[in-house]
Amino acid sequence: MMDCRALMGLTGSFIALAAMRGPTMAASLSVIDDFSLASFLATNGSKWQFVTDSVMGGVSNGSMIRETVSGRPALRMKGAVSLENNGGFIQVALDLSPDGSAINASAYTGIEIDVLGNGEAYSLHLRTDDLNRPWQSYRQSFEAKREWNTIRLPFSDFKAYRTSAILDLTKLRRIGVVAIGRVFKADLAIGSVRLYD
Repeated sequence: MMDCRALMGLTGSFIALAAMRGPTMAASLSVIDDFSLASFLATNGSKWQFVTDSVMGGVSNGSMIRETVSGRPALRMKGAVSLENNGGFIQVALDLSPDGSAINASAYTGIEIDVLGNGEAYSLHLRTDDLNRPWQSYRQSFEAKREWNTIRLPFSDFKAYRTSAILDLTKLRRIGVVAIGRVFKADLAIGSVRLYD
């Protein structure tokens, strides 16, 4: 059960989520998570989840923790990506609505994230209500530098993966930040996730 302080902190988020149910999300409600809460609960009311390729028999491993990284509260994903047993990923993922339903992000140009990493390439994956297989997504890669950096990922640059469905921003349901596709040590801190105009 959620304590009173956490519930009070989410009041604004739930008001914002109610506004999302209209034709589009209002531009003033663009923050998905600013990591101001001390748990895995995002400011949009959903919870971050850590997933590895063990769901399909892989052996990649890692962890997700909340900590301060170079002066900023952050969600940190660390681990080892392995290609053994047809695996190859670890990820942190977040539903864009607490009940798992889709939001309409068509008023926005893309997703903006603040990250600090280890110089490796990572991916941002999007899922919509049009996707029904766990391996399907829309993907875009980015480099996580060794200092805090803001990265903009336009929706127009996301590539469909193992689906013929076109990215429909009126059905956006879930985002994932993923270390994937090659053997490497992942270490990535996320300080903010936003939709941008």
